[in-house]
Amino acid sequence: MLKLSNCFISLLYRRKLDFDHTKRGKNTVESITIKDIAKALNLSTSTVSRALRDSSEMNLETKKMVLEYARQMNYSPNPMAVSLRENKSKAIGVILPEIANSFFSQLINGVEEVAYEQGYHVVIFQSHESYEREVANLKYLASRRVDGMLVSLSSLTTDLHPFHSLIEKGMPFVFFDRVPASEKVHTITSDNYQSSYNATKHLLINGKKRIAHLTSPRYLSITTERLEGYRRALIDHDIPYDENLIKFCHYGGAVAQENEQTIRDLLSLPHPPDGILAASDRLTMGCLEHLHKNNIRIPEEIAIVGFTNMPVAGLLDPPLTAVVQPAAGMGKRATELLIQLIESPDQIKGFQHISLPSDLQVRRSSASYI
Repeated sequence: MLKLSNCFISLLYRRKLDFDHTKRGKNTVESITIKDIAKALNLSTSTVSRALRDSSEMNLETKKMVLEYARQMNYSPNPMAVSLRENKSKAIGVILPEIANSFFSQLINGVEEVAYEQGYHVVIFQSHESYEREVANLKYLASRRVDGMLVSLSSLTTDLHPFHSLIEKGMPFVFFDRVPASEKVHTITSDNYQSSYNATKHLLINGKKRIAHLTSPRYLSITTERLEGYRRALIDHDIPYDENLIKFCHYGGAVAQENEQTIRDLLSLPHPPDGILAASDRLTMGCLEHLHKNNIRIPEEIAIVGFTNMPVAGLLDPPLTAVVQPAAGMGKRATELLIQLIESPDQIKGFQHISLPSDLQVRRSSASYI
């Protein structure tokens, strides 16, 4: 009897499907719901829902019929209904200083690649190095009930209370690149200390003795780590540390006037630098621009190593020696960790602090014989 009943249902289903295709037309954009499927096949909505979830606790013939009908009618789940049912928005919030930066644009590519594969949407906000905008973005994303956030702090962020307040309420966070100086958050960074050490060492072995370091505000994690790598390399090569050669740029290179004044101050020293390590994209480009403008020969008079992920670094005049950070890899790892915190928090033991290696690409801006 069961086999006959299933055949009879299938026959009715095929006739209904033919009728619905005729009624809707081939090019219909009208969405179909679980209720529509249930009504069309004379089934309960709970039966249809179980079939669409591929439940093993139901008749195989009925499940096959529902799935085939849904496929033919181009059924897709209502994302709002899914999010309400699962209490998840399937959205990730991202706050970073700026997108018009090769490092952050590559990082976003990594974020979106993993998020797309895992069925998440990505909502991106820029702080533009403003703490007030950063906090406003944070509040908006929290009000939109994103499932978690990825954050790279602005250069003006010193008060982390808004972040800790949301963390205490259960919002998953992963900080990347510019991270809080706290062990009690999840972080993804590049090896700032080692990459700065390697870059400074490279300048030293190429004969430079007075190496200036242009860097971000002193309270940022990347500033501290890169300064320590720079200092250690000097010590290891018996070169005295000179505070006059360290320049902290309050806006992290985002303000051209600050960059230009910083370079001018260095060049006006009684003993100006013969090498420069610039710790960001904007600082590197600002430094190059000012030296070219003043007809200072690179690397004969001043050698330069920068931190930049610009794909055209090798096309500059002269080609730029650069620390290239694993931006896309950082984006992927940060997103993987965040999704794990959202979906399987119990599987993560303790706070994760992941550091990925960078690459020093040597070109002619740091050594005239290359």
